[in-house]
Formats: sequence, structure tokens, C-alpha cells
Amino acid sequence: MDRRKLVNESIDYILQHLDEDLSLDTLSARFFVSKYYFERMFKEETGESIYAFIKRCKVDQSAVDMKLNPAKAITDIGLDYGYSSSNYSSVFRKQHNTSPTLFKQSIPTHSMPVPFTPERVARFKMAEEYAANIEIQEFGDFFVIYERFIGNYVDIEKNWYLFLDKYDAYLNEKTVLIERFFNDPAITKPSLCICDICMTVEQDCDLENVMWIRGGRGIVYHFDGDIKDIFETLQGIFSVWMPGSGYRMAERYGMNIYHNINRESHKVVMDLCIPVS
Repeated sequence: MDRRKLVNESIDYILQHLDEDLSLDTLSARFFVSKYYFERMFKEETGESIYAFIKRCKVDQSAVDMKLNPAKAITDIGLDYGYSSSNYSSVFRKQHNTSPTLFKQSIPTHSMPVPFTPERVARFKMAEEYAANIEIQEFGDFFVIYERFIGNYVDIEKNWYLFLDKYDAYLNEKTVLIERFFNDPAITKPSLCICDICMTVEQDCDLENVMWIRGGRGIVYHFDGDIKDIFETLQGIFSVWMPGSGYRMAERYGMNIYHNINRESHKVVMDLCIPVS
């Protein structure tokens, strides 16, 4: 396995097991590599040590949990990620420059600045308005070519065009274009956000950068509009509709399925999908 694929698989494992006891020793044993080589390789590929990456992701995901579960006690959320009450408050404050209590009290439910274009304000709809465009669907599995980007989500559009041009030979009438986003850019530092850009291919594809995206049950919001408004819509779903919906995220990522991308007008028709239980 090449080093980038190994790092990507280790990131996937970390993100899906943040509520477990993760360490350099357990991860290197799981992927059958020397822990010294693994640590060096991980930092070269991501810019972070494994320890720093795990700690940051735990704290960021705990903040997402606060947004999605406003009735859940902060101490219980900290315990879910292995922190005592005092330790959780300390690591949270160090990462987000505020206490968990103040963060929870400041979670926006009406509007918020767009983090990568702070001159713009995202204004949320009422929960009933989001619900009118949402349905529950069952997804099959997707076998895809993918490239992973770690950086500002404002660059996703540019990266999509590069990806589509690079893999143009694999496009056909059956191709499904999929995007997996692992971070909330209102919480995670924009330069550290993770995104997978994907297109479905046949299973006999001989490229190295292929994987399965497992299907399942999900909520689907049908979006037809400007690319710049996707953030506003997703934040409204997560901050306004989801907490009172009765649904819980089943995976620690969201998924966007594109039906049409217009490069000239910067408009898209797509489904914003959240795996739920």
C-alpha cells in the first residue's frame, strides 16, 4: 500500500473511532507498520502529528455533538471522548479559545458569518422550511475513484474542476459525482478541513486511488442554486432542523451527490445527504 493510501485509511479509521482509545501504538499495530515510520509519514502527509490530529478531531467532533444534541450535558459529551470534566474544559478552551459552556450558548440558530467569506452572513430558515425539501432515502454502495483534499472548503469548486478534467476518460452517462465532507468549517480551522472528491467507476478500474463508500439510510435535502449558498443551507440543516428532527448522524461525515454542475454560472443541482440512524 502506498503511503498516501495508508494515511488516508488511518484518517478514516480515526474519524470513525473518536470515542475509543486511539494512540500511535494501537494505530501502527492495526496497519502493521513501525510506529516511528508511521508517525513520520503521517506528519509529512498531513502536517500534524498523529497525537495532535486525534486530539483536535475529538474536540472538534465534540463541538459538532453539542450543536446536534443541545439537550445533552456537556460533561457527558466530554466523557464520550474520554475526557473528565476538568480536562475537557481545558483542552476545549485551548483549541477554541472559549469554554464548552460559552461555546454551547453561542451556537447560532438564526444567522452566522460565513467563515471563509466573513463579509457574508448566512441566514437560516425555519425548521419547517428545511423539512419541506428533505426526505429519507436508502443508498446503495458506491465504488469510486477519489482524491482527498485537506484545506479550505472554499477551494472545493476549483478542486472539482481539476478532478473532472483529470479523470475525464472515466466519465459516462452512469457516473455519479460524490463529495464527502468530514468537518464543519464553522468549527474546524478552515485550512484543516477534509474533503473527498469522488466519481463512481466499474470495479475493474486499475487505479490505486479507489475505495468503497458504504450506503445506508440518510436524509436528503434537494439543493438547486449557487455554490456559494451550500454552506448556508448545510448550516441551517445542522443547526436548525437536525437537533429537533429525532434523527442522529450514523457516520461522522456528510455526503453531497451532484446531478449538474454549471462551471459558467457557478450553480449546481445536488442532494445534500447525511447518514442517519
